[in-house]
Amino acid sequence: MKFLLRLCLLLSFVTLSACVSPSQPDLSRLYQSSHTNQSEHHYAPIVFIHGVFGARLNHSVSQQEVWPGSLTDILFSPYDDLALKINPATLSPLPSQYEATTINDAAAGQDFYGNIIQTLTQAGGYELTTAGTPIQDSQRRLYLLVYDWRQDNVKTVQKLDQLIEQIRRDHHQPNLKVNIVAHSMGGLIARYYTRYGTTDVLDNNNFKTNSQGAQKIHKMIVIGTPNLGSVSSLHEFIQGFKVGLNRIPSEVLATMPSAFQLFPHPIRNYMITLNGQALDRDIFDVKIWKAFQWSIFDPVVQQRIKDSFNNPQASTRYLNTLERYFEKHLERARRFVWSLSIKVPAVKIQEVKNKLIVFGGDCELTPSRLLIEEVAGISVLRLSPEDIHSPLKNINYHKLMLEPGDGRVTKPSLFARDTLDPTVARHKYSFFPMSYSILLCESHDQLTGNINFQNNLLNILLSRD
Repeated sequence: MKFLLRLCLLLSFVTLSACVSPSQPDLSRLYQSSHTNQSEHHYAPIVFIHGVFGARLNHSVSQQEVWPGSLTDILFSPYDDLALKINPATLSPLPSQYEATTINDAAAGQDFYGNIIQTLTQAGGYELTTAGTPIQDSQRRLYLLVYDWRQDNVKTVQKLDQLIEQIRRDHHQPNLKVNIVAHSMGGLIARYYTRYGTTDVLDNNNFKTNSQGAQKIHKMIVIGTPNLGSVSSLHEFIQGFKVGLNRIPSEVLATMPSAFQLFPHPIRNYMITLNGQALDRDIFDVKIWKAFQWSIFDPVVQQRIKDSFNNPQASTRYLNTLERYFEKHLERARRFVWSLSIKVPAVKIQEVKNKLIVFGGDCELTPSRLLIEEVAGISVLRLSPEDIHSPLKNINYHKLMLEPGDGRVTKPSLFARDTLDPTVARHKYSFFPMSYSILLCESHDQLTGNINFQNNLLNILLSRD
């Protein structure tokens, strides 16, 4: 009798488990009917924009891949060769010997963008197409903006415009609009483009919008984009970006203009003291970096730079150039983040909006603030609650220093808000004309591979409106 009872309970458990087991949407079946109706309705071409580190870099002559390279490279290389060389006269990067070749679909067994490209082409019926290919049919088209993610984002914006103009020529439609699907930093590039087109507005504080890019975009979908910057990027910039068992050194990252442009927006309270009070410090002021000895102003980093030169005079000249370069690109980054948040004139709001749809994650605690602790009269940076040497009682440092997000971008930054509480009015200097948002339980690098994201994305792209 007891055996039969246990057996019944077991069968009930198995049956219940089967009923509640998670299932996934069948994307091919959900969207297969649309494959046969392409001639009945025109679908805007898609331009997919990857994020930072999202394209493979090859040597322009030998075509040897330098990023991400082999599995050995991923595990052990510090990637010193990724540093951009600097023109000491203009304090701009010199032309690089490396070029972006293809999107980073996967590396070391981890998917990056391969899954989303496969979904768009197979379930969505989009044909991956190279710009410059004349289009004579109604086939849906997918284009990839493959760019050198180390460079200034405004330089990439100009590449985006060149790609869209070529797509228009290929389709023989001078007024054709495209759909933008952009991950992470790619969303910042797209948003700048909608406001300013190809105009570089970062040389001064006069951010005059023209909406030239907005006129060429139908829908803009951004995924995991740090719309008010990323404290995680600040962590990595200061201590080096971890890859495998090593780190890309801070002095290498400091040569990449785009890295500065991911820093937290000034309207965000990103730095606190041990007692939890906001610390008024300007992350875009080079004096702060010198005072705290961060990045290239760290004596250890400076010694490492000196050791890389055989000539002491040459190392001194380079350090001087790098410090001036650092200050210049800090200021450009300040203007970059402000250029994306200032309010657009009322007559242009509808053009900029372009059905801005935001995807992101909110299930993973994500760095949101730095903490400065005084130790023996010295201000010491703490990147996580566990690093604090003498925490005060009754202060929840985890809540202060971490907020829900995707591990790299907090939910407030995703929505360009200065606070987590959605009932609090948006900051007066944060203009973000979002149509709607969809939140997922997913990490930053895996957002585009998430099946629920892909399902919603196809529904958005293929809906007639």
